[in-house]
Amino acid sequence: MIKHEIKQMVEKRIVNDGMVETGIKGVSLFKVTHAIPCAPAVYEPTVIVILSGRKEAILDGDRYIYDNSQYLCCTVSLPVEAGTPEASLEEPLLGVYISLDIKVMTELAIEMASAKGLIKQPKSSSQPQGLSLANWDDAFADALFRLLQLESTMDASILGESRLRELYYAILKGDAGISARRAFGVGNEIARSIEHLSMNLGKNVTIDQLASLVGMSRAVFHRKFKQATRMSPIQFMKSMRLNKAAMTIAAGMNVSEAAMKVGYVSSSQFSREFKRMYGQSPKQWSHSQALLENLS
Repeated sequence: MIKHEIKQMVEKRIVNDGMVETGIKGVSLFKVTHAIPCAPAVYEPTVIVILSGRKEAILDGDRYIYDNSQYLCCTVSLPVEAGTPEASLEEPLLGVYISLDIKVMTELAIEMASAKGLIKQPKSSSQPQGLSLANWDDAFADALFRLLQLESTMDASILGESRLRELYYAILKGDAGISARRAFGVGNEIARSIEHLSMNLGKNVTIDQLASLVGMSRAVFHRKFKQATRMSPIQFMKSMRLNKAAMTIAAGMNVSEAAMKVGYVSSSQFSREFKRMYGQSPKQWSHSQALLENLS
């Protein structure tokens, strides 16, 4: 079975825990052999494929637990909690991380939209979720297999872009296709607003500014934004800022710098909102993350 062949291919290329680059831009292999509790993270546009074990992501309280039966497709930047709470030496987590190139995905989505009659249009006009689980189909499995066959530097350099484009096309046609085509093709207003917000977390970006940026009224923008992210724009901004701060604190940045980097002027307000979100003060969080790092 092709999934088994893909798994064997990846197992040969990654022995130790961590992330390994494949030589193809945006494509990495990963392995985890110890449990990692869910912690604040920011998912960028990406596809995560699990070949063994299970991975978990939490978005606004909703849990997405996925294994080798489904891949996760994230079409916009999202503040999540992510981890591998069940990974072990006996049952390691093994998978492939594929960053979605916005330019290429947009080109493909627009080309597909112009090919009338070839691609079914969504029946509903509602905004699809930015995070979804998709079943493997033959096109996706074949494209992933062909992509990971490129093991030599020369093969990856010459054929990598074309085979990655083939995989993107399979994603756009698959279970996650409606969400992906909406995010990258015509009608991608919410995705553009999220990209703008993510690039300006340290600034005082208002809801009215975001709505105006994509040519929507505040009410329509609010409704479509919540359909895509499961959060209101204000909730999203706060979660994105706090998750980014938590990640930089875990990486060693001091609390005051982390707060300022994501737009907080008041350290006390930052500490209050951080504790409300994660149940720990920023200093307690930093200490607990250091302990987890030492244990692993």
